[in-house]
Amino acid sequence: MPEQKTHRVLIGKPGLDGHDRGAKFIARALRDAGFEVVYTGIRRTPEEIAAAAVQEDVSAVGLSSLSGAHLRLFPAVVEALKNAGAGDIPVVGGGVIPDEDIGPLKDAGISDVFTPGTPAAQIIAAFRSACEAHEERRT
Repeated sequence: MPEQKTHRVLIGKPGLDGHDRGAKFIARALRDAGFEVVYTGIRRTPEEIAAAAVQEDVSAVGLSSLSGAHLRLFPAVVEALKNAGAGDIPVVGGGVIPDEDIGPLKDAGISDVFTPGTPAAQIIAAFRSACEAHEERRT
């Protein structure tokens, strides 16, 4: 089996949400799947997340929200990435997100949205696909 390329991703917790168990679970799952993972920690602004994504030269950003502020915060990170000249970095979102909010999030530029109970393998595959597409666009 050919060796898979190592992708570098960032996991961020925008806003005031202090519940990071899910974000840490995904960060570990990605790491165990061969990704390099940068975790920003909790209570970060969209601008801090975008700046870290640029500084760390990541191929995808994952956001987690359990606070209900995802409709405001996730698009704000997409906008902050654009303002930082990194609007090509795909953003994946997850957390306690009602089904009716998934469409508006995708319309705002979030490439994939995952809710509790999604198998880790499905999330890992989405990150791998997002990273490969981003890296292909860069070359």
